[in-house]
Amino acid sequence: MVEYDLIVIGSGPGGYEAAIRAAQLGMHTAVVERDRLGGVCLNWGCIPSKALLRSAELANTIRHAGEFGLNVQRMDFDFPAIIKRSREAADRLSKGVAYLFRKNKVEHLQGTGRFLGETTLEVVRDEKAAGTYKAKRFLVATGGRPKAFPGVPFDQKRVLTSKEAMLLESPPKRMLIIGAGAVGVEFAYFYSTFGTRVALVEMMPTILPLEDIEVTKLLSASLSKSGIEIFVESKVERLEVRADGVSAALTNRDGSSSVDADVVLVAVGAQGNIEGTGLETIGVETDKGFVKVDDHYRTSVPNVCAIGDVIGAPMLAHAASAEGIAAVEWMAGKERPVIDYDTVPSCTYCIPQVARVGITEQDALKQGLAVKVGRFPLRANGKALVLGEAEGMVKLIFGAKYGELLGAHIIGPEATELIAELGLAKSLEATADAIHHTIHAHPTISEAVMEAAAQAYGEAINI
Repeated sequence: MVEYDLIVIGSGPGGYEAAIRAAQLGMHTAVVERDRLGGVCLNWGCIPSKALLRSAELANTIRHAGEFGLNVQRMDFDFPAIIKRSREAADRLSKGVAYLFRKNKVEHLQGTGRFLGETTLEVVRDEKAAGTYKAKRFLVATGGRPKAFPGVPFDQKRVLTSKEAMLLESPPKRMLIIGAGAVGVEFAYFYSTFGTRVALVEMMPTILPLEDIEVTKLLSASLSKSGIEIFVESKVERLEVRADGVSAALTNRDGSSSVDADVVLVAVGAQGNIEGTGLETIGVETDKGFVKVDDHYRTSVPNVCAIGDVIGAPMLAHAASAEGIAAVEWMAGKERPVIDYDTVPSCTYCIPQVARVGITEQDALKQGLAVKVGRFPLRANGKALVLGEAEGMVKLIFGAKYGELLGAHIIGPEATELIAELGLAKSLEATADAIHHTIHAHPTISEAVMEAAAQAYGEAINI
């Protein structure tokens, strides 16, 4: 029986990066993966979906070419080629993970991992035992999967997960999307761009319910302008699947209505992949379908840790990677701080993009915090104007007493790139003065960050 220092179960961003870091720290490491290396994010989530969104972004840019003095007679698209490009991006990166494993001497055990004991794992492949392995420690990084609409299972034809939504052969005429978080909003933008009539339904008062209300209002207006029909504070009471499509019965404060579509994408959240892992066999505690861990990602079994979507929110790839690296560094006895989840950025890649780090203004009010809020509209930013993307703003929230950055919100071009500056600022406890007095290159969209910090104290120049 082969014995390892560490076996990682799952090769998503959290799992594979943790395994490589463990190998760097001198651990004899193996990764159990039943599907393609890179997990859902790399193969069926983050990477291919952003490739699709890039195609949508270019299509919209070409449609507005006349605003730039360019004469494009006709904009057409090859939808299978768009899908193919997204798959090629995923394939390339999956092969890249395999290369990194070879480079760092991380072994790949193909199959599904199932605990037989606290130090023993069986790997099952094609419903047959493929090997039994021992390890001093284990890291569970099995990820999550979409929740189904109650009583309506996914059928991959009419009722879709995000995986099927990125593999359709052609844009449907009508699509219903239940859930207006990042996944729902991104697919709404993508399919609307290529001619699908999209209805987006959300139970909460706004789309992207975790984001700042001002930002979500701007995004909602933009998506509505592009033709997406948005229903907020609306509940799907009944979802009927027929041979020719789907029908949803909705209720809201104004009464009831119905939406018919060819397909429905259910994007109402996720649950942890804990079934079939044998975690219950060794006594690992779970709660509501997720593994319970402490702030060092240790489970109730001392030598078993867990990270990523399987432990619940925030259920973001970059959070899983940070958790995995932290977990193995603690295993190796390294001194390092716990992860500050207030500095984990949240990003939505529709157009305009949305990005956040830290608290929202409504969070601050609920907590009774005294704050200073700075806003800078992109219509006053030179670079945004020349890009033809002046829709949006930067909004920064500072503590009133000391001026420290508490939250940052961006809606507009490259918001998901710009948020890194503010994540670093928050990590370093930067103040409004520090951000304001940092010289930002001109002309750049990042100048809006500097101006928003200044505006919080009445010192903005360009508005």
